[in-house]
Amino acid sequence: MPADNALLADPYSSRIGTQWEIAPRRDPVLWDPEAQGPLNPNQLETFESWGYFPFPKLISSDRAKSLLAEATHLQESLPPDLDHVISEPSSREIRSIFRVHQDNEAFADVCRDDSIVSIARQILGSEVYLHQSRINFKPGFQGKEFFWHSDFETWHVEDGMPRMRAVSISISLTANTAYNGPLMLVRGSHQSYVRCVGETPDEHFRSSLKKQEFGVPNREALSLLAEQGEIVAPTGAPGSAVMFDCNTMHASASNLSPYPRTNLFLVFNSVENELRTPFGGTPPRPRFLSYRP
Repeated sequence: MPADNALLADPYSSRIGTQWEIAPRRDPVLWDPEAQGPLNPNQLETFESWGYFPFPKLISSDRAKSLLAEATHLQESLPPDLDHVISEPSSREIRSIFRVHQDNEAFADVCRDDSIVSIARQILGSEVYLHQSRINFKPGFQGKEFFWHSDFETWHVEDGMPRMRAVSISISLTANTAYNGPLMLVRGSHQSYVRCVGETPDEHFRSSLKKQEFGVPNREALSLLAEQGEIVAPTGAPGSAVMFDCNTMHASASNLSPYPRTNLFLVFNSVENELRTPFGGTPPRPRFLSYRP
């Protein structure tokens, strides 16, 4: 259990002490329920209740195909030893490429697309900025898993994000199926904050982006969240998407199928939720992981 003074100073303290805890969320999910935007009241209610919302078609299939070609070009042309290029844990095959909106105009256009940005703006009840962009690759037969985690726990402890006022969106550039390692989410888990144990190592990001071992819930916490909610794995054709709250517990399994899975991942943060000094006491992570306006 975190010390009382730590809770008073930081309601989302984590990675201190030796006892994990499931604590209640202290922030709204919809920061301004009257905010105007593309989502209708039923869709907003679903997002608020589930912690995510699936879009069968957020961008056109032609645009998804074009972006996939851009992603493949980056994957084939960039060396895997650049800081913002992440390789698989046991090989030099590229797993993720960050800051794609800075290096490629096609991805920059998606990040500026008002049909996407306006959804984030409506949910967060303010203007927004891009906290992070990346492409996640899962090649057939060998794409590795991403273990269960809440992004907010990491962004709070290691980046200094004060409140749960950010949303992520995963846009399918290939088909996301039940068998090629799709995104999985625990429905309703965004209402609970899991305080994790284990002191954050120096430059944790260098290993966590390959395989995260700190800032992940234990099996008992995950089992409780799954019992309270439901594990779902939204699937869809190229151009489909899932937008989810920054505190929704999520993961993806390894891809044992012959079919690759490639997604564009964007994070929008409220301009009223700008990053501070990391709450875990470590130096800020690089800007390609956590942009600071």
